[in-house]
Amino acid sequence: MKQLIFISISLLLLTSCVSSKKYQDLDNKYIKARSENQVLKSRLDSLENKSLKDVSALERMKMDYDNMKSKYDILNKLFTAKDNAYKKLQASYDALSQNSSQTLAYEAKKSQNLLKELNKKQEELSNESIRLDTMKKELDKRAQKIDQLERLIAEKDAKLNNLKNSLSRALTNFKGQGLKVEQRNGKVYISMENKLLFDSGSWNVKQNGKDAITKIGTVLSANPDVEIDIEGHTDNVAYHGKSAIKDNWDLSVKRATSVVRQLMKNKNIDPKRLIASGRSKYHPIADNATKAGRAKNRRIEVILTPNLDKIMDLLKK
Repeated sequence: MKQLIFISISLLLLTSCVSSKKYQDLDNKYIKARSENQVLKSRLDSLENKSLKDVSALERMKMDYDNMKSKYDILNKLFTAKDNAYKKLQASYDALSQNSSQTLAYEAKKSQNLLKELNKKQEELSNESIRLDTMKKELDKRAQKIDQLERLIAEKDAKLNNLKNSLSRALTNFKGQGLKVEQRNGKVYISMENKLLFDSGSWNVKQNGKDAITKIGTVLSANPDVEIDIEGHTDNVAYHGKSAIKDNWDLSVKRATSVVRQLMKNKNIDPKRLIASGRSKYHPIADNATKAGRAKNRRIEVILTPNLDKIMDLLKK
C-alpha cells in the first residue's frame, strides 16, 4: 500500500517535466504495479486463510500431542514397572540357575522321603484294612449271636406269658381266696395266702389248697423247662406251738416242703425241678402292724423260672 502512494506522488511531480512518452511509460508501469498489487493482495488473503487453517491445525496437533504425551507417560510407567519386574525375575532365574543342582538334589531327597512315608502309610492302611475286615467278621458273628439271643429271649418271654395265662385260666375258681398270678422280672409268681393252704400254726395243706396245687401241677407238668421254687413266708408274730418246730424259720420251711410234696404227687413233674425254701418274716409285702397286712405276709410263693440254659450257652460262646 505504501508503495502505491509513493508511485502516485512521483507521477504527479514528474508530469510537468517529463515527456508524454515518459508519462506513458510511467502510466504503464503504474497499471502494471497496480495489477501486481492486486495479485499480491490476493496472495496475501490466501496466505492469511492458510495461516488461519495452519493455526487451527497447529492447535489440534498440540492437543493430539498432549494426549499422546499423557499416554506415553502412562506407557512409560508401565514399561518401567514391567522392566523392573523382568529384572527381578531375571535375577531370580540367575540365582536359581546357580543353585539348580543343589535345589534338584534337595528336592530329590525330599521326594524320596515322601515316597518312603507314603509307602509306610500304605502299609499301615493295608494292615488297618485287614484289621477292620477281621473286626467286621467278628461283629457279624456277634450280630448273629445277638439275633439268636434276641430270638431265644423272645421265645422265653412268649413261653412265660403263655405259662402265666395258662395258670390264670386254671386257677380261675380260686379268685378272691388269696391267690394271685403275676409276671415280673422275667418270672411268673403264684402267691397263695395261708388262709387258702393252712390253718393257723399248721403246715398240713387243706383240701382247698390241695385242689389249687393240683391245678398248678397240671400246668407245670405241661411246661417241663420251667424251674419251680417254693418259698414259705410268715408274719412277724413269733411261733408258739408245742411241736418240734422252734420258730418262724422252721414253720416257713415246713410249709414250703408240704407244698413240694403235694406237687410231687403229679408223676409228670421231675423232683429235680423243685426247690423248697423258707424266708421266715424277713420279706413282708404288707404292713405287719395290721391284721390284714399280716394275713398277706403269711403266704406261699411259687416262683417259676424259665430254663435259661440255651441263653447261657450262647452267652458263653
